[in-house]
Parts: sequence; C-alpha cells; structure tokens
Amino acid sequence: MGNPFCPGYASEPFAGLVLDAPGAEVFNPKHFRTEWGPVFHRGRLDGTARVLVLGQDPAEHEAISRRILVGEAGQRVQGLLAKVGLTTSYVMVNTYLYSVYGQGSGNKHAKDPDIARYRNRWLDALLVDSPVTAVVTLGTLASTAYGLWALTQPATAATLHHAALKHPTFPESASHAGDTTLKAATAALHADWNAHLTALAEHVHAEAETQLEPYAGQWRPGDRVEIPAQDLPAGAPDWWRSLDTWADRTGADANSKRATITVTVPKRARTWLEV
Repeated sequence: MGNPFCPGYASEPFAGLVLDAPGAEVFNPKHFRTEWGPVFHRGRLDGTARVLVLGQDPAEHEAISRRILVGEAGQRVQGLLAKVGLTTSYVMVNTYLYSVYGQGSGNKHAKDPDIARYRNRWLDALLVDSPVTAVVTLGTLASTAYGLWALTQPATAATLHHAALKHPTFPESASHAGDTTLKAATAALHADWNAHLTALAEHVHAEAETQLEPYAGQWRPGDRVEIPAQDLPAGAPDWWRSLDTWADRTGADANSKRATITVTVPKRARTWLEV
C-alpha cells in the first residue's frame, strides 16, 4: 500500500502559475540559485487550507523534494501548526521561488516589483475569496512580502490574522553571525513564537485538539514534527519526510558547493542491510 501524495499543479489557477514561473530574467543568478529550478509550495491547493504560511526561500532538502519547508525549518513549522491543532489544512509558499545565494541577496530584492508581481498572483489565488483565516510569516523578508501584497488587496488583508514570527532557523543564523549564542537565540525564537500561539489558535479552525504547550527555550520532543506524506510528490521515499538531515551542500569551494547537493539515505532507512 503506497503513501498518500500531493497531486501537484494540474488544476487552475496553479497550472498556469507554474507555466508562467519567471526564471533568470527576473531572478538574477548572481543572487539566486536559478539552476536548481523553482520550488513552488507545500500543502493544500484544493481549497481546504485554513492557514497560509509564507516562508523565505527553498534550501537543499526542498531542491530535491520539490516542495518547500521540508527540512529543519519545515519540521519546526510543522510542530508549530500541530500546537494550534492543524495537521493538514494549511498551504505554504515562499517569498522567493529560488534559493537565495550570497549574504544579503534576499534583502536586496525584498521589494523587487517583478518578483512581487508574480508572488502576488500566488497570494491572490490562495487568499482572495478563500477560507484562509490566518497568515503566518516567517522572518522579515516574508513579513515584508506579505505587507506588499496587503497593499494590493486591502479588503482581504483586513479579514486575515497576521502572525509575524521569527524565522524558524533564526537561532542558527544569529549564532553563526556571532550576534548571540545558539542557546540564547533559541530562547529568543521560542519566546517570540510563544507570544503568538494563543492568538493564532483563536484565528484558525483546528482539526485536532489544540495543545498550547509553550516552547521551553530548547527543542523538546514534539516541537519538530515529521512532514506528512500527502505533502510530497508521488513516490517520495519516507525518509524525505523524516527528522533526519539527508541533504547537504558539499564541495571544495563556493562554486562546487553551489553546484552540488549530496543526498544520503539516513541509517535508519537503509533497509537493504536487514535483507
């Protein structure tokens, strides 16, 4: 018996949006990894989504799985959604179709009108005259992108609850930059997410029991949740959804790392060793 799977982009308006996806003519290859192709979404495109999550850009796991927010960031977001009672009725899109390349590249294009024009078509399709009641933005770039869209659709935006959260990988990025320690940055992220939990739960239609157990300042079991099978394309192996890290950029220099993603089957998924 196979897994349930995401049916993709066969229906409109999403089929047309995929066909119209801009490339290097809009996303400068000096600033975006256009060579890995666009990665569009994760979640429900059938009108059953009640929450929209707006992320930043796809990373290594997303480039392979062709769905956004499936790596560490996605697993943390999946845990957040579970806390407010959501298991499947969500949809996720990114600020950028392509992975950002180079420090500061995302900020350089935060208000790029050509990028925003295409992104707003997705947001229109998902938010205007839809049952979505809340929007979760992950990080400042996503919050800026949502704000730009809201200016074009003020009536719809006025009906939506906006939870502007720190990006789920804020602890790693902040500590890597030397601004703080990983422990302190994790505590800061958790405090930020805790501040939004109650209001977010009040503005969504929960599918499961809501467990507003606050974050504790360090990651605990249940704070990260495995990606549901129905979010990934048909034939995706189970370990693509796992909490393991299975994709990484590798290489001896910047060009090699840009060109190479190493995919490794996690040890617990190496079933051939059991045969």
